[in-house]
Amino acid sequence: MSQQVSPPPTPNCTQKLVNKQREWSWQIAPSLFLSFKYAWAGITYSFQTQRNFRIHVSVCALAIALSIFLHLQTVEIAVIGVTSGLVLALELVNTAIESIVDLTVKQTYHDLAKIAKDCAAGAVLVSALVALFVAATLLLPPLVVLLISTFSSRV
Repeated sequence: MSQQVSPPPTPNCTQKLVNKQREWSWQIAPSLFLSFKYAWAGITYSFQTQRNFRIHVSVCALAIALSIFLHLQTVEIAVIGVTSGLVLALELVNTAIESIVDLTVKQTYHDLAKIAKDCAAGAVLVSALVALFVAATLLLPPLVVLLISTFSSRV
């Protein structure tokens, strides 16, 4: 028995265009400045279009401002900054994954698209809960001390 081998499919115009673009993809950002410009464009897009990203930025700024106001140690402020930064980074990745999935499935429903979006959102949720735990652990004790001393001095 001989196996029949079919010839490879001929690429359509879109495939040729994508291959041509990929051939030069390493040259898309010819300078470091343009690389940063593109990265900033992604952050700006997320800030303008993603409600949760704006919420995370606000909470991050509040947590860092509160940690400075409460005179936390430098390493504690850094830990709050790193965990907050992780939340923001994962929110950007979540936005990228959602955009790719939407581009792929268009306006149709697909179980795998749902899984991809849900898992990306879950990663953001886990990181946000960890950041909340870290902030509560580091901010609540000095905040409680400040509130107790403020209320006891008024009485």
